[in-house]
Amino acid sequence: METPARITRSDPRFAERYRAMSSRDARFDGQFIAGVHSTGIYCRPSCPAMTPKPGNVSFYRTAAAAHEAGLRACKRCLPDAVPESPEWNIRDDVACRAMRLIADGVVNRDGVSGLAHRLGYTPRHLGRVLVNELGAGPLALARAHRAQTARTLLVSTDLPIADVAFAAGFSSVRQFNETVQAVYELTPTALRLGAPPITPPPDTLATTPPPGTLAITPPLGTLATTQPPGTDGSVAQISLRLPTRGPFDGAGLLAFFAAHAIAGVETADARSFARFLRLPRGIGHIEIRLDGADAVLCTAGLENIADLSTLVSRVRRLLDLDADSAAIDESLIADPVLAQLNRERPGLRIPGSLDAAETLFRTMIGQQISVASARTVLGRLCGELSATPGLFPTAVEIAEHGAEFLRGPASRIASILGAARALADGSLRLDLGMPSDEFTTRLTALPGIGPWTAGYLAMRVLGNPDVLLASDLVLLASAARLGLPATASTLTVHSLRWAPWRSYAGVHLWGAAGR
Repeated sequence: METPARITRSDPRFAERYRAMSSRDARFDGQFIAGVHSTGIYCRPSCPAMTPKPGNVSFYRTAAAAHEAGLRACKRCLPDAVPESPEWNIRDDVACRAMRLIADGVVNRDGVSGLAHRLGYTPRHLGRVLVNELGAGPLALARAHRAQTARTLLVSTDLPIADVAFAAGFSSVRQFNETVQAVYELTPTALRLGAPPITPPPDTLATTPPPGTLAITPPLGTLATTQPPGTDGSVAQISLRLPTRGPFDGAGLLAFFAAHAIAGVETADARSFARFLRLPRGIGHIEIRLDGADAVLCTAGLENIADLSTLVSRVRRLLDLDADSAAIDESLIADPVLAQLNRERPGLRIPGSLDAAETLFRTMIGQQISVASARTVLGRLCGELSATPGLFPTAVEIAEHGAEFLRGPASRIASILGAARALADGSLRLDLGMPSDEFTTRLTALPGIGPWTAGYLAMRVLGNPDVLLASDLVLLASAARLGLPATASTLTVHSLRWAPWRSYAGVHLWGAAGR
């Protein structure tokens, strides 16, 4: 049964959401919006204000739907200062795929027509679907996302207000002022003045500049400068605190990134991860540090400040910050074997992807060799092939010159070059807006790419939570050692009890393999 855009007292799910709001259960923050019509505001479920009468409440799937209903954001609970809904990855329908692309800034860059094209619909039909499913059309959804980004920047950085407008994705300061006033019933200046003073977390006071300044500071390890390669040195550096749902196994994510870091492109240790990356309007640099148990501190150096919203969205996906850990853990502990693994690593997350093409090449090159060998090969490839030092080579660079540097079986090299050519000429597209089945079908249509690679990419790029790579030899060996079924077919049958969280179960089994 589809979830309607607005849930009122006549819907059987109203009582469940009202109980969550009455108990001020923070686990539901970001998963739905509580609209209070007697006061004209909308809140997160954990808002500390007095619980309104049921007759005055409606529940919405998105903040944009609440805006469309004439409600404004609560100034007390700040309903947009929470993780995004995990639903956009759990489900694969057009509304959820649209939300992934909107968060990535597609409407800001390409308009509604660009979003509709990416999803394979006409703009009119897409608008009807989103209004029916989410309570707002694509422009309103993108507007709400820009407003949320703007509020975060206003209250947590000292960026000039004009810079905040463009960093949030607005096309003009006037549009920015009007939107903030409409959503928060405050001017941008008043919204900023009402925020608490900006204070970096204690462990970053010595190394992190005041958020929003234009200063450049050296990042971690061997990367010598946060100045993106090939730029004129004009770089905005902004520090933001990104919230997540607890529990959060941030240490496990950093361990994964450290084990797979490519020299010259990435540096990582037990507390931090840093790298350069390509963004739609230029090159950026990120440095990620854990900030307590429920947040991540992300310092970004940007060639073009308009890329900030996209960068934040991609970092959130990289770290799987919007996952509903409580629901995942509660489901997996029903299996006694996974219960033990979950006690050791509560809040486990799936390492995501900042760039789909890069993740594809790293996966293909790293197959059938050790992680250490893959890092050596990839480091040499990046150093010799990338025209821009510090960045992973593009598909075009690999297609044109990869044969000169790639080593290994001829069939594997041919597969890598074939994928590079397909990405370079546009015959292969890896898109957040694709259904998972289409994504994997397009990949497996290429010579040398099988179901394991396609499933692994769907898990990391799309954030698909329900992929079990049952043919994986390491995963099977781990399953056998733990007393689980030890063949692909029997493990697949057993794994049905883990749905829809089989990706997380697989990561648990991989993590247990080295013990």
